[in-house]
Parts: sequence; C-alpha cells; structure tokens
Amino acid sequence: QVQLVESGGGLVQAGGSLRLSCAVSGSISSRNTMGWYRQAPGKQRELVASITSGGSTNFADSVKGRFTISRDNAKNTVFLQMSSLKPEDTAVYYCRYNLAYWGRGTQVTVSS
Repeated sequence: QVQLVESGGGLVQAGGSLRLSCAVSGSISSRNTMGWYRQAPGKQRELVASITSGGSTNFADSVKGRFTISRDNAKNTVFLQMSSLKPEDTAVYYCRYNLAYWGRGTQVTVSS
C-alpha cells in the first residue's frame, strides 16, 4: 500500500503563487512516476503535470510556463510550484503515484 498526503492549497488572488506538496509513504518503488491532477466542479479530473523518478516531466498545455513540478526522492515528496495563477486554475488538486494510488486532494481557489 502507498499513502499520499497533499498540502499547500489555499485561496490566492489571480497572478499569485502557491506551492503544493505531496508526501508519499508505504511500499514505494525506486522507479515511479508521480503526477498532479486537478478536478474543477462539473469537470473531469485532468493531468496537470507528472515527473518520473529520473526527472522527466510532462505538463498540460494550460499550465506550461506557469507551473513546475519537482521531487525530493530522499524525502519521497513531490512538489507543484504554481505561478501566475488564474481563476480557471481553481480546482481540487490530487497527487497520484504510478497511476495507481491517489491522495485525498487539496483545494486551490484563485480569486479574480
């Protein structure tokens, strides 16, 4: 079993920044892919960004140039740095491990 706990969400004005963290524990493989997803009200959950254990990253077009993803393998933690936030970034953000395990999510609200 793998447990994921997200933190760092909150309310921010448009143009602001937030940094999300996801702490992973349990039966973790040294080779893994971590992802951040989000789900806005009435919409499907979508991939925001992902990072492999080797450091390869992938971003949704809507966040390219504004969000960065990073990880601390020693601490089993993945981060999502969000800048130039827009109201349309408002969603619950979820962390995912190896396309199998999900965290409970953290709310991000961007006011206009």
